[in-house]
Amino acid sequence: MNNNLYQILFDEFKNFENNICFDVPGQRKWSFKDVDILSSFFVSYLRRLGLKKGDRIISQTEKSIASVGLYLACLRGGIIYTPLNTSYTLSEVEYFIENIKPKLFVCSPERLKKISLTCEKLDIPNYRALGTSQDDPFLEEILGLEQDNKIEQCYEDDTAAILFTSGTTGKSKGAMITHGNLSSNAFALKKSWGFTRNDTLLHALPIFHVHGLFVALHTALLSASKIIFLEKFDISQVNESLKEASVMMGVPTFYNRLISEEGFDKNIYAGVRLFISGSAPLTEKTFSEFKDKTDHSILERYGMTETGMITSNPLLGDRIEGTVGFSLPDIEIRARKDNKILPSNEKGVIEVRGPNVFKGYWQMEEKTKEEFTEDGFFITGDIGQIDDDGRLTLSGRSGDMIISGGYNVYPKEIEIILNTINGIKESAVIGAKHEDFGECPIAILVSEDSNNLVSDDYINSLLQESLAKYKIPKSYIWINSLPVNAMGKVQKKDLRNKYDKILLG
Repeated sequence: MNNNLYQILFDEFKNFENNICFDVPGQRKWSFKDVDILSSFFVSYLRRLGLKKGDRIISQTEKSIASVGLYLACLRGGIIYTPLNTSYTLSEVEYFIENIKPKLFVCSPERLKKISLTCEKLDIPNYRALGTSQDDPFLEEILGLEQDNKIEQCYEDDTAAILFTSGTTGKSKGAMITHGNLSSNAFALKKSWGFTRNDTLLHALPIFHVHGLFVALHTALLSASKIIFLEKFDISQVNESLKEASVMMGVPTFYNRLISEEGFDKNIYAGVRLFISGSAPLTEKTFSEFKDKTDHSILERYGMTETGMITSNPLLGDRIEGTVGFSLPDIEIRARKDNKILPSNEKGVIEVRGPNVFKGYWQMEEKTKEEFTEDGFFITGDIGQIDDDGRLTLSGRSGDMIISGGYNVYPKEIEIILNTINGIKESAVIGAKHEDFGECPIAILVSEDSNNLVSDDYINSLLQESLAKYKIPKSYIWINSLPVNAMGKVQKKDLRNKYDKILLG
């Protein structure tokens, strides 16, 4: 049996090869057969360059069908694919190049001049530019080659991709994701979310990230579902496309934008059966406001670069705001504190074991060993608790935890309440140095109306109804917007760098 993920996807969609796979508004429609042919042209190019199973490429390109074709070609050829955030600077990119030493670097045309100099300096033999237009020169060259329809024999443990973690605690680490990791997660999500060939997925996510590249594309391809493929989240285009969609995957920012959009009504989402959110925590406020406006309960799920998806709220059954649901099929989760596995409803570091868990960090054997327990559970670094029914609720990252006067303070517990207060649009709680307590929580806030800020005393009065005194922020700082990455996740490291040097007495 060939465990190559492309073979698995192909086996599922080949019987529907004439169905539409990608619908790119304003451009063309691609059938599943078209996509298969496109990937065969790209793998032909890669093999002509001499790339073989186990070799690596880096792609820092804008979102396009051609970029998807390149990724699928890497799967076909057993070539390890590394996508990079398009906002990474040249110095950041140099680190990734030196780390994995790719045989090919593909970038967007405007980056080629600088990237070529970097590749020459670092002895990278091949570099090309791939644009988004249908008449892109590199794409035209690819389509002029002979097809190569061979699908490389791969095993479940063969590495399919290396994705770099965000690097919030030091240098980024390259997580080696296998064909088995990706296929097991795709099957689990297809089943859990009820995907079929009758679905149409609205895809407005970037494809350099687990969410857009793996979760969205693999689930849809495995189900032979149609994909409305948007270059980015544009509110008017999303509203128009939702009229034809049955499922939308997004980040919380997408849903906040839709809530605020006056024209977003039942005529737009009448055919949508499921709204899914991930990549950043969904606030209870957003969940409730979206449900009030649409009568849809957003399905929140939980995952990370190293594991793909771990848990999901149910397709059928209660989706409870503030929770991330139950473990997916064949995945085990547990909580641990002070080296003891915890019973239900006690808060600790979440650990996970299953076919979804990555094989380790690229060229970092010792770091890999540190991140796994003796019985094979991956230590996520996320703080959470599992209730009697197995439902997981997260409290934040262990690195975000604040120790104030010897007490543990979990920022999310405070943020959940702050985000429900009228006048506060969003919040982030971090630790700041304190001369008596070591550190204490402070709240960084974004106002719904910058001309009418909520008073500190009013915020304190509401928090005191639900929180112990040591959890109440010692200071409130108002800013225009929270720093977020491309997936809408708040970058607390940036906030700590700016604000945690405040000495409070």
